Amino acid sequence: MNDALLELRGIDKHFPGVHALKDAQFDVRRGEVHALIGENGAGKSTMIKIVSGVYQPDTGEILLDGRRVAFNNPREAHAAGIATIYQELGLYPELSVAENIFMGHAPTMKRFGFQAIDWEEMERQAAALLAELNIDNLDVSEKVGTLNVGNRQRVEIAKALSLDAQILIMDEPTAALSESDVEQLFSIVRLLRERGVSIIYISHRLNEVFELADRVTVLRDGEYIGTQDVRATNEAELISMMVGRTIENLFPKQTAKIGDVVLEVRNLNRPPLTRDISFSVRAGEIVGFAGLVGSGRSETAQVVFGVLPAESGEILLEGRPVKISRPSEAVDHGIGYVPEDRGHQGLIREMTIRENNSMAVLELVSKNTFISRAKERALANHSIRQLSIRATGPDQITNKLSGGNQQKVVVSKWLASSPKVLIMDEPTRGVDVGAKAEIHRLMSQLAAEQGLAILMISSELPEILGMSDRILVMREGRLVGEFSRAEATQELIAHAMMSEEARQAAGAGL
Repeated sequence: MNDALLELRGIDKHFPGVHALKDAQFDVRRGEVHALIGENGAGKSTMIKIVSGVYQPDTGEILLDGRRVAFNNPREAHAAGIATIYQELGLYPELSVAENIFMGHAPTMKRFGFQAIDWEEMERQAAALLAELNIDNLDVSEKVGTLNVGNRQRVEIAKALSLDAQILIMDEPTAALSESDVEQLFSIVRLLRERGVSIIYISHRLNEVFELADRVTVLRDGEYIGTQDVRATNEAELISMMVGRTIENLFPKQTAKIGDVVLEVRNLNRPPLTRDISFSVRAGEIVGFAGLVGSGRSETAQVVFGVLPAESGEILLEGRPVKISRPSEAVDHGIGYVPEDRGHQGLIREMTIRENNSMAVLELVSKNTFISRAKERALANHSIRQLSIRATGPDQITNKLSGGNQQKVVVSKWLASSPKVLIMDEPTRGVDVGAKAEIHRLMSQLAAEQGLAILMISSELPEILGMSDRILVMREGRLVGEFSRAEATQELIAHAMMSEEARQAAGAGL
């Protein structure tokens, strides 16, 4: 395209045993937000790493402002005006905001005949860059390690601008942000677009694509599928392009026979995180926990599972009071826990599927303290078949799996323990739309066919509404609303999450 600032043509990239990109193409115009989407393993990360100089293509060409270029390393891409903000932010926690922004290119002055960093000028320029982005709540002398994720991300954006970046690549930028941080990020993205900066925006969240992007390109299995004007497409079309099939129902909730109460929590307290929390979950029921980040949902789940100690309150399983002060006791009582951060809390990523899968049931695969690899392998093969885990086999290292398949391994680990209750914290965070539908289908089957009681924590209201039989809402450590599936709406839940009048809005549920 003649009006493209950056264009990739016929890009091929191989890794051992993997054809990551196959004759792929992509372009971004000046002052445009161009979204790049696809399932995990579609080739998005490989493509942006080629643009940013981390990888070099086997074949194909890159054009910048119509001229053919080649980036042998990220420094060359930076010099050409391309900056990348990855999910794992590349900042130095012990250095200040200003030092991080100008790392490697700080302003200097002559001092005693030598060039030295001009600290005062560096802080002045850092403050000016933040002001350009309408960021007024950051002290440029503050250590980055003291900042929350949203502010660290803003430092990364300011750092990119300090390098005169004309193309900014943002890889899943909202994955770990609170709602207020997401809103501020969107404001910054729009501001940068108005100033002529081109933004390549990678996200699993289609609502963000429709809110921010001008165009969207879809990759599938390393191949270019197509580019659409966002105003001329819809979610169903993009999903079909991404997965190669039509997903009729992203929330395939089966009608389940709701049985007796399995888990009951009475007056649970761990101030200030949770205050006087009481709720129940029945056999075959999916109870959704809604609330803003920091409302106390995850902390409540962690108290129930024994990760955090309760100050007071009572937990009952099938009507019997139980004492849970550590996770092993929760497991013994039939509770499983799929944590929010699967990479650090749910899996040992350097271990195989087989090893991770047996973590919660070592007694089933061992004898006289010796673990039987044959039993582990048989258990893992059963889990791979049961959950349709896409892997080369039970001995595949889990960090080589896509996010959706890693999440399935976490779930399979707990299913192996035959739980009565499964707590799932952000069960589809960071997974593509195809894997999301598969996880939803699995949850529905477990509840409807096996009578599993599921407590689901989610920050995505469509997921809460689509998958829950009942919805509980938390705000500032307290339960402020309870809604049936029939009465719940997105507006009602959002009102309960944020409003002081939430208790009246909840009706007679509490």
